[in-house]
Amino acid sequence: MPLTALIADDEAPMREQLRMRLNEAWPELRIVAEAANGADAVALAAEHRPDIVFLDIRMPGMGGIDAARQLYDRCHIVFATAYDQYALDAFEQGAIDYLLKPVTPARLQTTCERLQKRLADNAAPPQDIGAQLAELGALLKSGGGAAKPNYLRWIQAQVGGSLRMVSTREILFFQAEDKYTSVQTASTQLLIRKTLKELADELDPDEFWRIHRSTLVRVDAILEVTRDLRGRQMVRLRNHPDLLEVSRNHGYLFQQM
Repeated sequence: MPLTALIADDEAPMREQLRMRLNEAWPELRIVAEAANGADAVALAAEHRPDIVFLDIRMPGMGGIDAARQLYDRCHIVFATAYDQYALDAFEQGAIDYLLKPVTPARLQTTCERLQKRLADNAAPPQDIGAQLAELGALLKSGGGAAKPNYLRWIQAQVGGSLRMVSTREILFFQAEDKYTSVQTASTQLLIRKTLKELADELDPDEFWRIHRSTLVRVDAILEVTRDLRGRQMVRLRNHPDLLEVSRNHGYLFQQM
């Protein structure tokens, strides 16, 4: 029998993204149900008896922590969450895995490999994590694991007759182009109708820097910053051949240059 999984997240695009990523990372895994809250996840898990449940932590009504308390002895639990990593340190010492949203292919691949090993070894769901879940629930309720602000996590781009969802973690930079904004990933370029100003307000400022009035760049995509013959600062990116100019008004971002 193929291994099965259930996905619970109150945001439909996030469920769809995780489903697609799982299909790429683990094609044999069969998604048997999807839920928009913890109560539905518990009910659907009782009906379908999945081997694995992917749970968002923050959902309306019953959240992921309370759902996990009812499920952990029946299936393997993976949290998909926007909470900062420091709030999830307890997971590193326990048998629960977690994915930080937006979920990246590399991180999901690691999680799938861990799950495959546990299931191949016929490891039963851990029975000693009830206290860990109670601790985590208390930590998050007390504010010790504050969630990230609700920054934009994916971009919707029209491609022909279909809508393509692009995680902001895949985007190298945005550039204003007339009435559109160009979205550049390592493999493709898309156009969206959202303005650069709107994007600057909606994106995490720790992840995307405005280096020019017409350019927003992902910080961890920057390989180096150099100066050209005219003394202008130029950004070179990983996995992309173009150089991006840093305007004088934004040169303070690279004060060591």
